[in-house]
Amino acid sequence: MSWTDLKTALAGQGYVASDDLAVALQLALSLGRPLLLEGAAGVGKTEVARTLAQAQDTRLIRLQCYEGLDAAQAIYEWNYQRQLLSIRAAAEGGETGKAVEDRIFSRDFLLERPLLAAITQKTPPVLLIDEIDRADEEFEAYLLEILSDFQVSIPELGTIKATSQPIVILTSNGTRDLSDALRRRCLYTYVEYPDRATELAVLKARCPEIEQRLGEQIIGFVQRLREEDLEKTPGIAEMLDFAAALMGLGIADLTEDPAVLQSTLTTLLKTQSDQASITPDVAARIAGKAA
Repeated sequence: MSWTDLKTALAGQGYVASDDLAVALQLALSLGRPLLLEGAAGVGKTEVARTLAQAQDTRLIRLQCYEGLDAAQAIYEWNYQRQLLSIRAAAEGGETGKAVEDRIFSRDFLLERPLLAAITQKTPPVLLIDEIDRADEEFEAYLLEILSDFQVSIPELGTIKATSQPIVILTSNGTRDLSDALRRRCLYTYVEYPDRATELAVLKARCPEIEQRLGEQIIGFVQRLREEDLEKTPGIAEMLDFAAALMGLGIADLTEDPAVLQSTLTTLLKTQSDQASITPDVAARIAGKAA
């Protein structure tokens, strides 16, 4: 599949990818390398993995990273409750020794978490390691074996090698620097906020019934709003919520009712200080420029 075919396939699922992103995805697929997507929150990094899984007609396995994430939550853990029940049953039946130990530390008692589940699928899934920058630096060490050799070492079982190699997408919002070792194992691209034409195409793909004039006003308003000094810049998902709110209220022109426009900004502005800074006058000014 060429990068243009991949871009078309993503568009068929409602994701309008830039040429740079489509090329990066195609290279990740053809080379079998993980792809690290970095960029501001809300630019559509997570949606890339979801849409790629749909376009490839395969399963999406997601690992949401957070501070304190460890191997038990990310790779595997033992089903301790079942192990205890099995030990009790064996004791009642007079069974002891290595046979019991071998049984309770078998695959039947293993709980697969996202990283292990991703390498044991018959059909290669899309593995999304979301917001890797939120995890501790120590957690990155757990990833290196999987991203390098696509295998997991379990002391009680040995090494489990991949049944199939997953398509790995990592995302980062840039809240901390990632290790050089992790970056070396990945292809890389930085995802920007889309330009006006691309974001309008996204809006039309997700809201095909929207009027052309209103769509252009929405994109112009949101893109100008992003230039304001905000704590949380509205992303693509917020833009789509804003469009849905306006359409639901029957608004055909952003300049026709400043009070209604102001009330819909709850879809775009997600902090008290941002809502306080975008006053009705400021919103009306931005809407006027976007018209």
